[in-house]
Amino acid sequence: MTVEEEPARVIRRRPKNRRAQIAATSAAAFGSLGYHGVSMEDIATRLGISSAALYRHYPSKYALFREELLRLGQLTAQAAVPPDPQEGCSPRQRLDRVLDRMITETIANRATVTLIRWERRYLIDEDRRTLEDQFAQALSTLRALIKDVRPELDGHDRAVRAVALLSIISSIGDHHAALPAKSLSALLHSACDAVITTELPPAATGASTPRAVEIPLSFKHELLLKRAVELFHERGYPNVSVEDIAAAAELSAASAVYRYYRSKGDLLAAAFRRAADRVSGAIGPAVASSSSPAEALTKLVDLYVAGSFAERELTFVYYAEFSHVSAEERTMLRNVQRLIVAEWVRLLVAVRPELSEGEARILVQAAFGLVVDLGREFGDDPRICPQARVIRLMEVTLFGPVRPAL
Repeated sequence: MTVEEEPARVIRRRPKNRRAQIAATSAAAFGSLGYHGVSMEDIATRLGISSAALYRHYPSKYALFREELLRLGQLTAQAAVPPDPQEGCSPRQRLDRVLDRMITETIANRATVTLIRWERRYLIDEDRRTLEDQFAQALSTLRALIKDVRPELDGHDRAVRAVALLSIISSIGDHHAALPAKSLSALLHSACDAVITTELPPAATGASTPRAVEIPLSFKHELLLKRAVELFHERGYPNVSVEDIAAAAELSAASAVYRYYRSKGDLLAAAFRRAADRVSGAIGPAVASSSSPAEALTKLVDLYVAGSFAERELTFVYYAEFSHVSAEERTMLRNVQRLIVAEWVRLLVAVRPELSEGEARILVQAAFGLVVDLGREFGDDPRICPQARVIRLMEVTLFGPVRPAL
């Protein structure tokens, strides 16, 4: 009589890099669904572990969120530290070394870059100040390095270029277009080179306050849309209630909102459709009225910047709150986005045939993000970053340092 051997017991060992796995998985979840759209249970499910196991590493979703954002903030500040002067690098070599390190860290942490760009407002005040200080340190270093390379530039000019450099590098957090890391790094660095070397239009000598456009009270649907976007921009979509929107629009009760929009989400979707229609609707007329792809793309840049300046809050909200519209609306909006980007890419490749479609797509997305970032940093202040400067920076991101013949 034989005795069957018992099967060997499988011992599951906790991976040594479990915290790194958790950080990467949570960053991807937050990046695709937003901070408020993800729970600890969602993250645990993605990792294939229990919620209890996840809580052994992090006491809350916020702790996970905070650690990941501040980690990348610290990496960015460290990447911006220039080489020691004793190494004998020229000013341009020192700036190039910093840009290369910043690009490398950004590519390696792409999902977290998305969080920092659009979700950082959900940090508590103390943590948000820490993150802002980290990026302020990086921008300060970039300004100093730009001064060494181009000492003739004034402080405002250097500040605008520093923000533009960081924007171009971090713009890969806004989309999923892919290139091999080496090619992506070279493309981003080339776009940064163009920003450094280009000449910008002079800023205005005095500040002017944009004229406020009054919406008649009888146009309640328009007033509601405007006030909702302002609140979403200021507080974040999850932190705004229908009651808040009603009060901002001077309605007596939240129920009055529902005479015009079915829900808060319907307001957000209506705002997004308006933004998408504005950008997509410009393409046909620009192409039809132009004698070359370069002329058409130049017109589209002008129109994109003008539209952004006219609806600054909406431009930001479109990027920051996309995950909060319904799945059906997201599908529709993404289809429109793809068509818009595809048309811009088609025109850009016609102007710069040395670019692949993938490279052109990266540059188009960088140009779009640049407008948002410059507006977020400088507003509409004509003393620092008026429309003409934003247009030139958008053009140089797309075309490179040499303007194409129209």
